[in-house]
Amino acid sequence: MHLAGIGAFILATGSFASAVTTTTSSSATSTTDGILAVQSPTWLPDFPVPSGVNSGYPTGAPNITDSLSRTTLNLSAYPEPWGEPSTTHPEIKAVIKAIDWSKVPKAPVRKAKSNGDLDMAGYDASKDPYCWWSDSNCVTPKVSYLPKDIYMCPNAGDWGLNYDDGPYNPSDDDKELNKYAEPELYNFLAKNKNQKATLFYIGSNVATYPEAARRALNDGHVLCVHTWSHPQMTAQTNEQVVAQLYWTLRAIKEATGITTRCWRPPYGDVDDRVRAIAWQMGMQTILWDEDTNDWNMPGDGGGNLSPSKVDGYFEGWIKSQQSGKETHGHIVLEHELNNATVKMTEKWLPKLQETFNVNTIQHCMNISQPYWETNWVYPTAANPNPVSNSSTTNSTPSSEDGTSTTITLGSTASATPAAQTPEAASSSTVNVSNNVAVNSASSKSVGAGAFLMAAAIASYLF
Repeated sequence: MHLAGIGAFILATGSFASAVTTTTSSSATSTTDGILAVQSPTWLPDFPVPSGVNSGYPTGAPNITDSLSRTTLNLSAYPEPWGEPSTTHPEIKAVIKAIDWSKVPKAPVRKAKSNGDLDMAGYDASKDPYCWWSDSNCVTPKVSYLPKDIYMCPNAGDWGLNYDDGPYNPSDDDKELNKYAEPELYNFLAKNKNQKATLFYIGSNVATYPEAARRALNDGHVLCVHTWSHPQMTAQTNEQVVAQLYWTLRAIKEATGITTRCWRPPYGDVDDRVRAIAWQMGMQTILWDEDTNDWNMPGDGGGNLSPSKVDGYFEGWIKSQQSGKETHGHIVLEHELNNATVKMTEKWLPKLQETFNVNTIQHCMNISQPYWETNWVYPTAANPNPVSNSSTTNSTPSSEDGTSTTITLGSTASATPAAQTPEAASSSTVNVSNNVAVNSASSKSVGAGAFLMAAAIASYLF
């Protein structure tokens, strides 16, 4: 799975006015290199601005003293937490109608065996017609109109810190386990160099613990989708894929006010059919190149993998980096799943920080704007000090409330490890017309600085 090829995307904005709801633009992107144009998810509801949420990347220290409210979202408006969402809900039908199904490859819906494993019988991995990661570790779609998956950091020494399955909810009946529920991990990250991470959220967990998602956003972490109930996505019908992604997007937006542009398939199970649906719903697929298998350690709901085995993985990655032989950085799969996974990151993160440049996946990939709301501008390796629009609320006016300006720049960055056989990387240029977003306190104008910043981050095809 050591394949690489990274295109470019650049955004710049004009002058906007504030509003009282979070909305998304109806403007579509256009491309000049064959990548399918996508648009911001206008089918999402317009929610009131969440109270106490930043309107941009935070510049101050995280608040680690306040407790987090256990108030849920309005669960009657959502599927049963951890249940299988209906595909006939009117909101799901609206998304299905918006998708261009001629651009969704007709890969078969996979079946699971009695033990839960996917049935791969009859699939020709040598030809791999649908870039099925579970079978071949393919990360470059076989259709030219989809962007390549993100799965590693291009530069040696970079560690794209990330956690699946959050936010980790407290238990109703186990006070001991609650010591490790959020905000335990987020507090630990804040105390250790104000460390930022990419968080792949389960929609059910966001709906039942939205305050944790707000805390993570305010701390400067990047929030991405990890489905509503963690199924194997290639075993879902098209309509089920839409439902799994939609309700998670919706929960994150209602909880935080942001509309994310990134997602990760549970178990890494994705093919071009699923990728195409996610892409048309506004999200790029992110995978990994190394795995801690921390989920399988003894712990609440865990398995039987010895923690010493996981320790050995971390020791090996550190020694390999110290040897000077690494040719690229890493995206290593970790979880905020239970007491065992949280304790493991508390043990190893300080040691990783001594050896690696630890930051979000988006930082190592030079993705400064991971949301459709363009007021959120994150630091990147190319631009460590972006213009900040941070304040106490996150307000995203509708397309009628202002205008947006986009520019198109072309760039290609390739990170191909030595002694491996890459698939050819292609240069892509995307002109992205985003929904507008501002500081709620006043109208802001982003001028030449935004265009210069855009030029500095031309290293990633969203």
